[in-house]
Parts: sequence; structure tokens; C-alpha cells
Amino acid sequence: MMYTRPKVTTSVTEKAVTPIPRKTVRQQRLKLAVKNWQLYIFLLVPVAYLLIFRYYPMLGVQIAFKKFNAAKGIWGSPWVEFYNFEKFFKSYQFSRVISNTLSLSFYGLLAGFPIPIILGLCLNALRSQRYKKLAQTIIYVPHFISTVVLVGIVLQVFNPLVGVYGVLYSLATNGNIAPDILGKATAFSHMYVWSGVWQNMGWGTIIYVAALSSVENELHEAAQIDGASRFKRVIHIDLPKIFPTATTLLILNAGSIMNVGFEKVYLMQNSLNLRQSEVISTYVYKIGLAAGGGDFSYATAIGLFNSIINFMLLVTVNWISKKISSTSLW
Repeated sequence: MMYTRPKVTTSVTEKAVTPIPRKTVRQQRLKLAVKNWQLYIFLLVPVAYLLIFRYYPMLGVQIAFKKFNAAKGIWGSPWVEFYNFEKFFKSYQFSRVISNTLSLSFYGLLAGFPIPIILGLCLNALRSQRYKKLAQTIIYVPHFISTVVLVGIVLQVFNPLVGVYGVLYSLATNGNIAPDILGKATAFSHMYVWSGVWQNMGWGTIIYVAALSSVENELHEAAQIDGASRFKRVIHIDLPKIFPTATTLLILNAGSIMNVGFEKVYLMQNSLNLRQSEVISTYVYKIGLAAGGGDFSYATAIGLFNSIINFMLLVTVNWISKKISSTSLW
């Protein structure tokens, strides 16, 4: 009698996955929230802080469309629609403050954005952990210098009479007095940007060093076996690892292009470099709060215009990044 192997059915009928009704999902989430109600109590303080100090003051933005009168208050002041915006657009200061703000922002972005990346790659390449920690500590220190102290250092170093720059120039030219760089309008942007790069480049490396720490050593070992040099390993292993992080930071920086720091610019301003140093933040301060100002509606309109431009830039850069690299904030 010959043995006959039984036939095995290989076809498996897959059952259709029944979607869970939305009502059921909501009920499950509600039960989970009730079960963990203690966690939501901790959210009350930060939510209250945001509502009171972040969102409620936004009601005051309406004075940008009004002729603000302190006696009548925000709600009682008469509406003037877009008069304050038209006044700013027709002002002789419009083109100057916009161009100065954009030039300082783009200059600072081009000079300050790649340096922390390069510095982070260099720190990651150090073999000695002791020297690496020492280098990190040294380059982090300038970040903790206050803006007032930093500007004071810049003014003292470039003082044409007693500063380091003035002394070296005098020694090199047999006692001649150095030209006043602080009074040159064309030198303002360079001093502003590169002093900021020196102050923040070390602090900016933290996030890149953290991202590089997650690179597997096996990748570098395999590349070394294949004969890859250290430079090639940085290009093909380290850079792709930090590319999403760098893209996200670039998007965030692009969203604040119109927000040039007020304190540092204002402290470095003088009557000789004003045509290059007057930016939106300092102009708004002088219009709204400084002596001789007090035009709150006009200042608010300029600030609102600035915020709208920043929002549009953020959305645009995020959309371009999502199309090119599939990395975006949302």
C-alpha cells in the first residue's frame, strides 16, 4: 500500500480589519484621562501662565488699528483701520529699518549658522575626552556673558585711544592715533555679527555634539576597514546624522529673521552709525517708549507687521524644507 501525502492548503483568507468607531476611541481616551487626573492638575499652572501672560495680552494688538487714547483705554479708542500701517509704509524710515534688519539677520545667519556645526564636528573628532571637555568648557563661557558686558568689552577693545586695537595700531604706525571704527557706519554690521558669533558659537554646538553622540561606532569601524579617511567619515557618516537637526534649527532661525536683538543693537548705536544700526526693534522702542515717543498705536502696528512677516517666513521655509528634505516642524 502506497502512502499518499495529504494536501496542505496554503491559501490563508485574511479577515478584514474592522475600524474602531470614533465614539469608542473618545470613550477610551476619556477613561484614560479620568484615570490619570493627577497628571492634568500639573498642567493647570503652565496653561494658566500661557493664557494670562501670552494670549490675553494679544487683545491689546487691536490698538494697531486704533488711535490709542490712554484716557479712553484700548476698547474706547476710535478705530482708524489701516492708517498706522500706511503711515509706516510711507515713512522715509521704512526702507532703512527694513533693509538694516534684513541685512543684519541674513549676515548673522550666514556667518553664525555653519560655525557651530563645524565646531561640533571638530569636538566630536577629538580622541582625548579630557581635552574635549576642556575645549567645550572654554568655548561655552562667552555665552554666559551678559549683553551689557559684551558690548562694554567690544567698546573697550576697539577704543582708538586706550583699547587693544588703538594700542596695536599706535605701535605699528609709530604713535599715530587709530581711526575710530566705532564711529564708522559700515563697520557696525561686522562688529555686531562677529561678536555674536564669538559669544554663541560654543553654546550652539551642544545640540550637534548630542546628535553626534548617537552615531554607532560600528559605522566608523566599517568605514575604516574600507579605507575611508577621517574627512570622508565626517562627510558620509556624521553630517547625514546631524542634517535633520540642522534643518530644524535653520527653519526656526528663518522664522526670526526680522527679530534682531534690541539690547545689543541699542547699546552699540551712536549718532555716527545710526543709518546702518537702526532696526525695527530699536525704531519701535523710540516711537513707542523713548523720550519724545509715546505713539503706542504706531509702534504696535510696526510690531504686528514684523510678526506677520516672521510667520510668513517660517511657514515658507518649513514648506520648502518639507519638499526638499522631508524634514519639517509640522
